[in-house]
Amino acid sequence: MTDEVRNQPWLDGRGPLAFLPGLLFRSDRPLLTLPLAWLLSIGGSLLLGVAIAFIAPDAEAPDLGGAPAIFVLIGVAILSPLAESLIMGGFIDLLMKRLRAWQAVLVSAATWGVLHSLMTPTWGLAIWWPFLIFSTIFVTWRPRGFWVAVLMAAIVHGLQNLFPAIAIVMGQ
Repeated sequence: MTDEVRNQPWLDGRGPLAFLPGLLFRSDRPLLTLPLAWLLSIGGSLLLGVAIAFIAPDAEAPDLGGAPAIFVLIGVAILSPLAESLIMGGFIDLLMKRLRAWQAVLVSAATWGVLHSLMTPTWGLAIWWPFLIFSTIFVTWRPRGFWVAVLMAAIVHGLQNLFPAIAIVMGQ
């Protein structure tokens, strides 16, 4: 077994996730992985958001209830990513007791899409993609420790949420 395959424990079992860049499946280069994961996450969700806006131009946006700007920024860009990454990590750990890693990633992404759709129906259509990336990052980094994997996913998630949080604050 080569060092590259040993470093990517689920490399040969990525299933339909094999189209994603190999760097997402490496747990040895965080300073390369984080920006790549963020670009994939934000790029995919922006494309999905544009498609949804084209198909359903009158779809309602999530309502954060007019909270003070600092609470929106901290909640959306820091607290929510940490909490959701922690919950996601526990959920994926449970899933991986019964499923292959790629299957757990897909179930996680779909579940988070459905959960976000409960707030705003079309939101989940754009949210499943970032959660596919967050879940992939979690699974890849999980062998380095639960908290390391949660932190890596939370950082990408926080970056994903930062610009929408700023846009919400600026629009208030």
